[in-house]
Amino acid sequence: MKFNNSIGFIQDMKIFLGNDDYDMIDQLVDAGLETVQVLSSDIHLMTPENAEKVLRATSGKLRITSFWAGWSSPDVWNFVDGPATLGLVPHAYRAKRLDELKMGVDFAKKLGVHDVATHVGFVPETPTLEGYRDLVAAVRYIADYCAKNDMYFNFETGQETPVTLMRLFSDVGADNLGVNFDPANLILYGRGNPIDAIDIYGSKIRGVHVKDGDYPKGDFYKLGNERVVGEGSVNYPVFLPKLLKSGYTGDLYIEREITGQQRADDIKKTITYIKTLMGE
Repeated sequence: MKFNNSIGFIQDMKIFLGNDDYDMIDQLVDAGLETVQVLSSDIHLMTPENAEKVLRATSGKLRITSFWAGWSSPDVWNFVDGPATLGLVPHAYRAKRLDELKMGVDFAKKLGVHDVATHVGFVPETPTLEGYRDLVAAVRYIADYCAKNDMYFNFETGQETPVTLMRLFSDVGADNLGVNFDPANLILYGRGNPIDAIDIYGSKIRGVHVKDGDYPKGDFYKLGNERVVGEGSVNYPVFLPKLLKSGYTGDLYIEREITGQQRADDIKKTITYIKTLMGE
């Protein structure tokens, strides 16, 4: 069976604002990329002028279909300090980051997209834990703001188990919550099997990161290591066909968290790899 999902990538928008590596975009478009999930972790760049620059830079090359909205530091990506620094979970940073995410929604609207994604943080697995209900209220608040702007608010997966995420969705009760499904993150954080997670997330999947990696080992205070797609533990020959046969028709955003020409080469390799799995 052949599938026609668009293949794209996730890209920091700085490259569209005059970065020297912009020529890489032409390489990747020629290799088959069609769409882009624009990312910005710098709220100061989310201006109307920069939205226009991004639109001009991608015009005729890539369709922008999602915006990944970051928030201000601190942000420590490990199991020790991550729960206290990442996303909306830490109470100390929540109010400021809600305002920053609203800026992200406004910027996404200028880009003409209807999906905003982010890492919300280490959602507590115990719903009776102190602060959980405050997190529910915070997510409901930003979901309402997204709804007023005709947008979905999508959780990038990995820092919580799939069941925990779906429980939070149920408790928030908003119709415009979605999943930015990163199968590698479930493995890097040791939170679940991405193949089984397809059944749990179901129709809530709004975007997918095509990334690979291995489970933590050795030092279990640190995340596992990212790998080139097809060389890690995601098991894409099983994962991708199951995802597509489940009815997912959205984009497949390739993510490779390195820089330079090697990143471009790895993305091109991944395009060929997933096209084969899609039946082309």
